[in-house]
Amino acid sequence: MIRIFVFCFPVLFTLLSAAQPENGEDLLSLLGDSDPIIYSSATFKSTRVINGQSIENVAGGVMDFRVSHRFGTFNSGIHKMFGLDIASMRLGLEYGLNDRVMVGLGRSNVNEEVDAFTKIKIFKQVESGPRKMPISLSYFASMVMRGTAWADPNRDNYFTSRLFYCHQLLLARKFNDQLSIQLTPTFVHRNLVETKADFHDIYAMGYGGRYKLTRRLAVNAEYFHVLGNRLPSGNTNSLSLGVDLETGGHVFQLHITNSASMNEKGFITETTGEWSKGDIQFGFNISRVFTIKEKKPPLAQ
Repeated sequence: MIRIFVFCFPVLFTLLSAAQPENGEDLLSLLGDSDPIIYSSATFKSTRVINGQSIENVAGGVMDFRVSHRFGTFNSGIHKMFGLDIASMRLGLEYGLNDRVMVGLGRSNVNEEVDAFTKIKIFKQVESGPRKMPISLSYFASMVMRGTAWADPNRDNYFTSRLFYCHQLLLARKFNDQLSIQLTPTFVHRNLVETKADFHDIYAMGYGGRYKLTRRLAVNAEYFHVLGNRLPSGNTNSLSLGVDLETGGHVFQLHITNSASMNEKGFITETTGEWSKGDIQFGFNISRVFTIKEKKPPLAQ
């Protein structure tokens, strides 16, 4: 029953949210206030802080093609060009069903994984207007399927053992034009774990921040801390630092991180790199957006 809920709830939530109006009308405006409500915008520049999701969505009718790349670790030595000879990559497509709901699909060569997700805006931070809302809040849910060969093909292996789930709340505040902060309470469920001592359910708290230096340049930081000593022995928490560069329709994110995986269950529960030992990887995310469906102009009053 729990597995059915974990899978079906995000689907139902997405369908209900997709039915919301696309012209910016929400609960606050339906109350009949005459003064305009001004929402915060560009809390983060991309749909990712670095590895993890940000509060931002792609706009309704817009397709975002994303390339995420991680080189090997710096301590791999000169024979591997300090990691530049090693490559991990994820290709993804993200689409805005409307301005509140986006969906995404990705393929990574790390464990031959395919991931699918939805992200839903629940409410947005209000800068000015008749009512105040100090933060933005979104809900994120994903499912990952691992595609690698079974460790023991002679035993009974089940398709469900390839599946992993992640649920997150994204709570963010834009304090001013320079500083934005985000907290990300996270729940990850793993259908299959390595040993009996490992936990199927992992709880974590994510911390992310952005500081804008110029109109097109910002620095980001991100850290995910697994709660309750539930990480397997030898695993570590994910820590990443980076910069955002905006050039027209492109957003380049350059960063260093101790995580090889580029989906939530991977970098939160499977990171093994240690910064103190030089297990640091240079990587980048490239985003290019395309308008698939033009917005209809509002009807004349």
